Amino acid sequence: MRSNNMVETLIGAVVVAVALGFLVFAYSATSSGGVSGYPVEARFSSADGIISGTEVRLHGIKIGTVSAVDLDPKSYLAIVHMNIRGDVPIPDDSAIKITSAGLLGNSYLSIQPGGSPKNLAAGGQILNTQGSVDIMGLIGRAIYGTTSGASSSAGSGTSSPAAAGAAGQQPGQATTGATGSPLPDAAAGTHP
Repeated sequence: MRSNNMVETLIGAVVVAVALGFLVFAYSATSSGGVSGYPVEARFSSADGIISGTEVRLHGIKIGTVSAVDLDPKSYLAIVHMNIRGDVPIPDDSAIKITSAGLLGNSYLSIQPGGSPKNLAAGGQILNTQGSVDIMGLIGRAIYGTTSGASSSAGSGTSSPAAAGAAGQQPGQATTGATGSPLPDAAAGTHP
């Protein structure tokens, strides 16, 4: 009976040790751990998918993490605060964009270094930014296409002065329909 309790205790200890090992591995493998270094920030019109702990990469290599995301109440821009590794200097004319790893992958920040001899100081700001792309909007436009007002008004027979000028007509000149017969001029109020 005592040996059964000892075996159960050992099995429980092994399970707890394996669970702790898994937690340590998961913590180190994900972007949960912060990067110590110097702080920089960037402002984006759209920061969808960016949260604290998001990776900052340079040519695909992680060089930092996002420490916080705030909203500027005056300009309504998203302010992304990042910590960059101290051994990686960033030129002050660099660009940064929000991108994702594949169609369904996590978002991350990608820095494209500039050619300036001056580097960003601690607390500096990356000015050249590109916000996140609305993937669902792009898919919707590809599926449904875009409709323009010109195609819908072309068959109605009405003509604005700007459209008449673009077609080589004078404002007030009668237009012709698909059959070639003159259409009434809306501005002059004439009828056929």
